[in-house]
Amino acid sequence: MDERPILAIIGGSGIYQMSDLENVQEIDVTTPFGKPSAPIVCGTIEGKPIAFLARHGEGHRFSPSEVNYRANIYALKSLGVERVVSISAVGSLREDYAPGELVVPDGLFDFTRNRKRTFFEGNCVAHISVADPFCNALSEQLFQAVQATGAAVHRGGTMITIEGPRFSTRSESNVFRSWGMSIIGMTTSPEAFLAREAEMCYAVMAHVTDYDVWHISETPVTVEQVIQVLNRNTAIAQQAVRNLLRNLKTERTCTCGLALANAFITRKDVIPPETRQRLSLLIDKYFE
Repeated sequence: MDERPILAIIGGSGIYQMSDLENVQEIDVTTPFGKPSAPIVCGTIEGKPIAFLARHGEGHRFSPSEVNYRANIYALKSLGVERVVSISAVGSLREDYAPGELVVPDGLFDFTRNRKRTFFEGNCVAHISVADPFCNALSEQLFQAVQATGAAVHRGGTMITIEGPRFSTRSESNVFRSWGMSIIGMTTSPEAFLAREAEMCYAVMAHVTDYDVWHISETPVTVEQVIQVLNRNTAIAQQAVRNLLRNLKTERTCTCGLALANAFITRKDVIPPETRQRLSLLIDKYFE
């Protein structure tokens, strides 16, 4: 790879490639946390280096619970990626976020149960701050990039991540609405938290595909319904990425790149050598 990607796209359901990538190169990465979902596809768009990773693997092989989120984020970090945009299919939990529209959320509620949520295990403890789990600077740039396509897009709202792979029951959906959740998905947790641990900026381009199951005048969500909306929105997503790259500054002005600066509570001398080696990409700048 000639240049460090200035942006990575993690594509979710229905978004398995970026068709306008030029100078394409596939990179097969192995990490201390296993293999990522698929080889990382690097190339250029608007003349700028970018990386793409299919979250669910080639042919959508991995369910939301089976995705190796740690390997995915670590692999992108190992290529020098500092900014990540997730493209995700979501259900709407509010009337004004309609199917076919997009959302750039600013809040996240983790309702998953069976996932590895941190890189920091093996006698190395770090407590990161995720009060605001999405990078505000990148989210604002992403919102403007989507808005420039002419698509209907909303800025803000809380996403709840459920375990899946099943869709919600009507009772669950109504409870989530009563909690004030705006959209519902299956993959943003723990992806956003791992990106913060890796000191990467992270934002979500959420495509509303349905009204979940709470809306009594709409039919319950189906896979076919999700894919239909995503197919229609593919061009919007690709144009938004082009817009974002065109205006993306090289230097970051946010604090995401210092997320670990005050997070460590374990004394350096008690961290085992094997843990130091496994986490070297993340911690060396603080522990050397």
